[in-house]
Amino acid sequence: MQITRPRGTSDILPGTTEKWQVIEQTMHRICREYAYREIRTPIFEHTELFLRGVGETTDIVEKEMYTFLDKGGRSITLRPEATAAVARAYLENKLFAQPQPIKLYCVGPMFRYDRPQAGRLRQFHQFDVEVFGAAGPGADAEVIALAMDYLARLGLKDLQLHINSVGCPECRQVLPEKLRTYLAGQVGDLCGDCRTRIDRNPLRVLDCKNEKCRDIGREAPTPLDCLCTACAEHFEQVRRQLDLLKIGYVVNPRLVRGLDYYTRTAFEILFSESGAQNAVGGGGRYDGLMETIGGASVPGVGFAIGLERVLLVLERQGVSLETAAPLEAFVAVAGETDELATRLLADLRKEGVAADRDYTGRSLKAQMKYAGKTRVPVVVITGEDEAARGVAVVRDMATGEQTEVPVELIAERVRTLSGR
Repeated sequence: MQITRPRGTSDILPGTTEKWQVIEQTMHRICREYAYREIRTPIFEHTELFLRGVGETTDIVEKEMYTFLDKGGRSITLRPEATAAVARAYLENKLFAQPQPIKLYCVGPMFRYDRPQAGRLRQFHQFDVEVFGAAGPGADAEVIALAMDYLARLGLKDLQLHINSVGCPECRQVLPEKLRTYLAGQVGDLCGDCRTRIDRNPLRVLDCKNEKCRDIGREAPTPLDCLCTACAEHFEQVRRQLDLLKIGYVVNPRLVRGLDYYTRTAFEILFSESGAQNAVGGGGRYDGLMETIGGASVPGVGFAIGLERVLLVLERQGVSLETAAPLEAFVAVAGETDELATRLLADLRKEGVAADRDYTGRSLKAQMKYAGKTRVPVVVITGEDEAARGVAVVRDMATGEQTEVPVELIAERVRTLSGR
């Protein structure tokens, strides 16, 4: 019986990896322009980090984490998200001792045991941005601007930014009781999860994906109804900054996100499909996260964008990413010219040309047929007669035109024909 990949995972094959390279290169470029520096953390952490950082009542912790005991009996979890891990790295490596704020980004695989579907896998990749040590609303606006700028550069269209403020711990003390009072007469109509949430964390009812719960939540009290003066002013300043940057948005009072660490600003970037709206990314502020995982109080704000989701939206919107040709030249070996072919191939590669050659010993006709199938733009043919005269034949595969070119000028000719 053939072994196949685990459910909820994917093989990213040649032809698709080039698209991944484009979206990752765009990410690295825009982060450099916004003065963010890359960080890399382990793909597994102590489970306690996510219990405390993400929140024990969240769906991620209760249902979706890949957790196991290692050989030393320690509880280990494959990271379901990046923010808690980056915050841990900030504390453990004393980045707080450096000039603040610290602006970081990372990209890599995350793991959640979820029902696999289009754009939602059990191993998926996120582009994650974090700012530590900046409490002002300008930092909130900047991370939103970076996220929107990144998606726009990739060519995504018709995106909608939803923003909200979930308040601080002080003003959020009012909301749970208001929600419990509102929901008291409708408990029987809620899903099983939300019935549990009423006592433990009623705010999560606003985040439920169940259609009946969403209908009930439409008239429920929201965080915006309970903001203290400081949080209301912070949210107003975030909106002013977005207006200044000419970034359109919708205030969504029921947007709370699915993680317990959020404070004040929360946002999601949505795309419309078949009348429904789906998130391609989101984030917000988390000023209490560092204390939750054992550090001093350090303000933070950031976002995560799902890269599989980005590629799915690009495909459905008909956006083509401009990828580099995987092969620019192919050296076809005719007769006893193996040494010349090897030397020409090395010269092409030294000049930065993506090149390959035949190693199978097949006929010249078979080699040309192979080159046609790979859609390589240029073929260099090393024939015995030409080799004796210090030349090789260069064939433009688009036009079929063939010319003899001195060996020392082959790379220059190939670059011209391949459009470089």
